[in-house]
Amino acid sequence: MTDILQAPAMRGFIRMCMDGWDRGWHERNGGNLTYRMTDEDVVQCRTFFKAPGPWVMMDVQAENLAGEYFITTGSGKYFRNVEPDPVHSLGIVEINENGNAWRIVWGLEDGGKPTSEFPSHFMNHSVRKTATNGANRVIYHCHATNIIALTYILPLTDRDFSRALWQSATECPVVFPEGVGVCPWMVPGGADIAKATSEKMKTYQAAIWAQHGLFASGPDFDTTFGLAHTIEKSAEIYWKVLATGQPIRQTITDEVLRAIAKDFNVVLNEAFLN
Repeated sequence: MTDILQAPAMRGFIRMCMDGWDRGWHERNGGNLTYRMTDEDVVQCRTFFKAPGPWVMMDVQAENLAGEYFITTGSGKYFRNVEPDPVHSLGIVEINENGNAWRIVWGLEDGGKPTSEFPSHFMNHSVRKTATNGANRVIYHCHATNIIALTYILPLTDRDFSRALWQSATECPVVFPEGVGVCPWMVPGGADIAKATSEKMKTYQAAIWAQHGLFASGPDFDTTFGLAHTIEKSAEIYWKVLATGQPIRQTITDEVLRAIAKDFNVVLNEAFLN
């Protein structure tokens, strides 16, 4: 391999960024993506690492992420520039032995820094690593239009959002049978929103930030993007139904939701069923 961009992890990361841009979920510098690298990924990329930058302390700590490496989008960077200019748009950071500081080992050239949401990503990587026995590696935040719009009209509860999404598209109870978490509006980028989201992610694969966007997780790029895409498409269907101005005459009932779960061998969150 003659170029770090040929590494499968880098190719997958860049493709996911461009998929999100193409969907219209990343206006200006909106949204962010991080990936916890495997040992094999690190071996493939280490040849291209530069002399590391200084350690930068975080306001959050996760001992189970000590010594890990992450690919991350950059603070203030645009998703539309990830493919044409990856060395400025992306970076690889190493986490220190205490799990509370990072340093840049590749990319983010000319003074770039990891996404301002890195503390939120970091804490949620920690939670999802524990919840999935290490399987979860991707955390994705996007400004999914229809999901954001729903936060203006639906009660900001896990139950209300989960039921609305489950009942709007048949595959939803299969893709996220546990439901989705919902966080009220909070200032982005700080420790408070990181902690609030990580509490939700102990139970859910995805959390919704009111008036802000969607936070999704998964074991790989395809699964994580598919989760976000499914949630957003279901929200779009919900909006199109509302836009008709007609009363809802039929929907996916709780009885049918249970039948779907049985046929697809998933366990629905019974707390959200009547």
